[in-house]
Amino acid sequence: MMGHENHTFSNDFILLGLFTSSQASLVFFSFIFTIFVLTVTENTVMILIIRRELRLHTPMYFLLSHLSLMDILHISNIVPKMVTDFLSGSKTISFAACGFQIFLSLTLLGGECLLLAAMSYDRYVAICHPLRYPILMNDYVSVLMAAGAWFIGIINSIVHTAYALHFPFCGSRVIDHFCEVPAMLVLSCVDTTHYERGIYISGIIFLLIPFSLIFASYVQILLTVLQMKSSKPWKKSFSTCFFHMIVVIMYYGPFIFTYMRPKKYHTPGQDKFLAIFYTILTPSFNPVIYSFRNKDVLKALKNMLKSNFVQKKQ
Repeated sequence: MMGHENHTFSNDFILLGLFTSSQASLVFFSFIFTIFVLTVTENTVMILIIRRELRLHTPMYFLLSHLSLMDILHISNIVPKMVTDFLSGSKTISFAACGFQIFLSLTLLGGECLLLAAMSYDRYVAICHPLRYPILMNDYVSVLMAAGAWFIGIINSIVHTAYALHFPFCGSRVIDHFCEVPAMLVLSCVDTTHYERGIYISGIIFLLIPFSLIFASYVQILLTVLQMKSSKPWKKSFSTCFFHMIVVIMYYGPFIFTYMRPKKYHTPGQDKFLAIFYTILTPSFNPVIYSFRNKDVLKALKNMLKSNFVQKKQ
């Protein structure tokens, strides 16, 4: 056993990544890199707008700013390494770097699951109980929700990262896309059934319960809006809930399918395809769906751009 542990700590892993050397991969590389730049830009602008505009200093936008920060960190944890490997031709990653990638990825994935549930609760209270909103969703509650999402995500990540990396890897050390728990379990040469039960429990806490709460809150929102006499708020709320649920399903669906299946059912190509949704695509859609479709955000963006233009002109 000691020999296995020494072997694990002294050898690098091989990351195949999303790209190969074919011409088609060059097009895919350009696509992913463009999404990365757009995602970082969109979410950075979103954070700056929320910090700058006093009208956006509300619990909803406070939670959105944390979602943007998580999305920046999440995609930056994955894509730059892939881009560097593709351009340099090197595909190795050290044991420590792989462990950090797993830790940060799990922290952000878990934290974002809880944060999305908190955001749906905010919308539920705002629409279904507007008179009680200042009490149920004050600044203290929103700070507690954001801090709780980060803290619980970090604790969960520490536990799973430590467990996933302590298993011996005595066969192939080739990881098909990037370092994450399911990929590490596939490489392990010991029985991980007991640990997989722990992942399943975490999946219920971080995936199934938050997703169920989000779905229930949006159903309740739609039922409340349907009772209103005017059709205008109904159309607006339906459009908002529809797009929110599309993004939520794109995020939770592949995440649930990847992390809550036994490792014997995992295939490299399938895991790679699913990972693109919750690590790359969803962070690029979040600011558009949750923020830039909002009139207050667009107005604040115009004011910020106009202010910067005036300052440069002076």
